Amino acid sequence: MDYLPIFLDVKGKRCLVIGGGDVAFRKTTLLIQAGALVTIVSPDLSADFASLAGVTHIAERYRASCLDGHTLVIAATDEQETNELVSTDAKQRNIPVNVVDNPALCSFIVPSILDRSPVVVAFSSGGASPVLIRMLRGKLETMIPQAYSKLALFSARFRALVKANITHPPKRRIFWENVFEGPIAEKIFSDDEAGAETMLHAMIESEKQGNPNAVGEVFLVGAGPGDPDLLTFKALRLMQKADVVLYDNLVSKPILEMTRRDAERIFVGKMRGNHTLPQEGINDLLVRLALEGKRVLRLKGGDPFIFGRGGEEIEKLAAHKINFQVVPGITAASGVSTYAGIPLTHRDYAQSCVFVTGHLKDDSMDLDWEMLARPKQTIVVYMGLQGLEMLCAKLIQHGLPADTPAAIVQQGTTPQQRVVSGNLASLPKNPEVKTLHAPTLIIIGGVVSLREKLAWFKPSP
Repeated sequence: MDYLPIFLDVKGKRCLVIGGGDVAFRKTTLLIQAGALVTIVSPDLSADFASLAGVTHIAERYRASCLDGHTLVIAATDEQETNELVSTDAKQRNIPVNVVDNPALCSFIVPSILDRSPVVVAFSSGGASPVLIRMLRGKLETMIPQAYSKLALFSARFRALVKANITHPPKRRIFWENVFEGPIAEKIFSDDEAGAETMLHAMIESEKQGNPNAVGEVFLVGAGPGDPDLLTFKALRLMQKADVVLYDNLVSKPILEMTRRDAERIFVGKMRGNHTLPQEGINDLLVRLALEGKRVLRLKGGDPFIFGRGGEEIEKLAAHKINFQVVPGITAASGVSTYAGIPLTHRDYAQSCVFVTGHLKDDSMDLDWEMLARPKQTIVVYMGLQGLEMLCAKLIQHGLPADTPAAIVQQGTTPQQRVVSGNLASLPKNPEVKTLHAPTLIIIGGVVSLREKLAWFKPSP
């Protein structure tokens, strides 16, 4: 280990910055955030410094006497000779010194910081690879949302109470793990601190009575149309917390692999004519698993509330007083159309957009055809592959021109994406359509004519 990682308390302490440029401004801002009293020594200051209040500016060149009375010094000039002089003078006085981008002149280095105060994470490579450190910090940013600050402050409020009521250290550790990984944390993340406090007191009482078992929680998470990069930060966080994963056939394998490795996985997919588990059975399974105290992830392709039957599932959960969260996902209409180069709206082609499901029931489609056949409108049809011929015929019958552009997209946003385009008259007759399989999305309207011009996503070979 080249450096000893420490956190220095500079609240109310006098700290010195040598330099008045952009780098000096960034270091000054950091010191102010930590509560330091900052003095800047530089003949001139960049305009950015005008936004900082409470700093002292000495408008002259550096001299050794400037160090007197300071706890810490940062040299951020573009003059090597000045930086070396600051380093030598500070070290002679045993004042911690940092010379920006010159580790050899430093007695301490300023790391890259992830601030979730009171939780603070510092990253450093000792100057060996700053770009790598920025990348690692970015990865951790996605795993530690800003709300962890609230969670840390919440636990600080109740630390003494928990210690007084749960005196056995191993039990107390498990208690806090359950708080940080369970529904209390999710209440804090959702800005429901009162609800979190109520649940915490209930957990304490349960522990005192020797009955730590509690009802679990259900996460309804939208997995998006297939590309793992389209997942939200919150979706990824909850995917890593679940004990059990219920997933459907629209969830891509790369996304499923992002759930916890040791989580139990249960396939509940429903395909045409082959329902692994009826919807009511899925609802009951969610309830049973939650009542067993498990954290259950219901992972759905697209968005849970857009043809995902998420509303039915949370009705059942609410009836059994089970905590749940719903995390929106990028619905297929948005994700697939974007990757296919088809804007859903465009001032020259469409001022409205309609989502419908194209499921065949008794070999017919029960849709509002007159509403769908309006001009200057984009129609997006989910699950319409089997009824494509009927769909196009009905739209023509109700007034849409036969040459209205139309496209069908298979496995959009993934490397297997395929797009077959034409118009209402030609698309059903295209032999390529016969080779397509679910999941597909049909897009109808003038915006489809822009595809060749705007398509940017090129599937891997």
